[in-house]
Amino acid sequence: MPRRYPFALILALCGAAAAPGAVRAQSPVVVELFTAQGCAACPPADAFLAELATRADVIALALHVDYWDYIGWRDTFAQGAFTERQKAYARAAGARTIYTPQMVVQGREAMPGTRTEAVTARILETAAEPQTISLEASGSADGARLVLRPLAGPVGGARVHLVRYEPRVDVAIGAGENAGRRLEGHNIVLSWETLAEWDGSAPLELEVALPGSLPAVAIVQRADQGAILGALRLR
Repeated sequence: MPRRYPFALILALCGAAAAPGAVRAQSPVVVELFTAQGCAACPPADAFLAELATRADVIALALHVDYWDYIGWRDTFAQGAFTERQKAYARAAGARTIYTPQMVVQGREAMPGTRTEAVTARILETAAEPQTISLEASGSADGARLVLRPLAGPVGGARVHLVRYEPRVDVAIGAGENAGRRLEGHNIVLSWETLAEWDGSAPLELEVALPGSLPAVAIVQRADQGAILGALRLR
């Protein structure tokens, strides 16, 4: 069973103003790496993601898939939901197969996670594009208020996601293609939850509970696994 981490949505109100002291920031580019501890080709991509994780202009997330578990090593962070997310990207792109390591930049372009120059170039191109929404956040020790606004008219239907991740974990691999190795993982996603549906025509305010100390990011993505419109670190 996938691990589940209930992070409750307290309040959702449309048309609300931003809270005093709210911070608005240029939206970082989201890079998702679909990876697996049982995949011999994945460690170089994992190392590249670790480099991306140090950048302020990138939100780098490792999503461990479960379709490599059959070869003898059960990935300690794999979730079927992440495999389904990767499949949804493939369907949206008209692709017939999924693979690891694969990186998806801003929900729009997928490429092998070892193509570091291509991924870096796409990040720079995406960062230079005009934003279509603004994200503002203010918070406390155990929660955050998130305000979304369209910047130049309605942006269409979207979903607001909350992602929590583990910044770093080292795992000794006992079987499979990486048997005998100790793998270093960075920004490993533990939970990915949909907080709200948004029609993109008016401001939306969300109050989100953030128990524990894990980092948290908000991601706004077009419905049906479309492009990511914006993202913001909440913690």
